[in-house]
Amino acid sequence: MKKRKERIDRGIKVRSEDIFALTSYREMIYLLAPRALPVVGLLLFVPLFSPYWREIFISTAIYALLAISWDVLVSVGLISLGQSFFYGVGSYVAGALNHYWGLPPVLTLPVATIGGAAICTIALLPVLRLRGIYFSMVTLVLPLMILRLVEATRIFGGTEGLTGLSPFPGQLTEMYIANACLLIALFGFRRLLDSDYGLIVRGINDNDRAVMNAGLNIHWYKTQILFLGAAVGCFAGAFGTHHDMFAGMPGFALDYSIMPIAAAIVGGTGTFAGSVLGAFIL
Repeated sequence: MKKRKERIDRGIKVRSEDIFALTSYREMIYLLAPRALPVVGLLLFVPLFSPYWREIFISTAIYALLAISWDVLVSVGLISLGQSFFYGVGSYVAGALNHYWGLPPVLTLPVATIGGAAICTIALLPVLRLRGIYFSMVTLVLPLMILRLVEATRIFGGTEGLTGLSPFPGQLTEMYIANACLLIALFGFRRLLDSDYGLIVRGINDNDRAVMNAGLNIHWYKTQILFLGAAVGCFAGAFGTHHDMFAGMPGFALDYSIMPIAAAIVGGTGTFAGSVLGAFIL
C-alpha cells in the first residue's frame, strides 16, 4: 500500500513535499518530471537556438524574474505596482559600481542584488503597514519620483545615464546565468512557501490579524518577504544593465512594472511557475 506521512502542526494538517515519503518510482517520476522539464529545456535545449532567439529568451528571463518578484510580494498580501523601482535601483547600483569603480559583473551582480534589496526595503519600510491600494500607490509613485530626482540633479549621468558598461563574456554565458538564476528563484521560492515559514506567510495573506493574535510579528515577516522580492527584482535590473551595457532612466520605465504583473496574471499567481509561463507567453 502506498503510504504518506502527514504531520499535524499547531492543529493544521500540513502536507508538503518534504513531509511525505516516496513509496514507488512512479511517485518519484510524478514529482520530479515537472521540475526536470524546465531544467532540461532552459539549460540544454535553449542554448542551441540562434543568437536572435537567445536574445529573446534572455529578455524573457528578465521579465520572468520580475514576475516572480511580484508574485513573492503577493504571497504575503503586498500588491506592488512598482517592480520598475526594484529593477531601476539594481540597474543603477550595478552601473555605478562598474562605471565609477570598475568592478566586473561577477562582483556587481551580487552586490547590486543584496545592496539594492536593502535600499528598496529601507525605502518601503515606512509604508509597509499600509494596506491594499495605499501601498500599491506608493510603489507606483516611487519610480516616478526617482526619475524626476535624477533629471533635476543629473546624478549618475542624468538623462544620458551611464554608458560603456562591461558586458558579459559571451551571449551563451549570459544566457546560462539568466536561466540558472531563473530556475533557482523558481524552485527556491516554491520550496520556501511549502515550508513552515511559507505557512506563516500565506496565513498573513489570508488573515493577518489571526496570525498577529498568535503572537507573531507580521511586519517582520513582511519585511523579510519584501527584501527577498526586492533582491530578485534588483538582480534582474543588474543583469539587464550589463546585458545592455547601459544604466539610466529607462530602468524605471513602467514597462518593468506592467509586464511582470501581466505575466503573473496570465500564467496564474501563487505558483511562481505561472509567472514564468506567463512571461514566455507574453
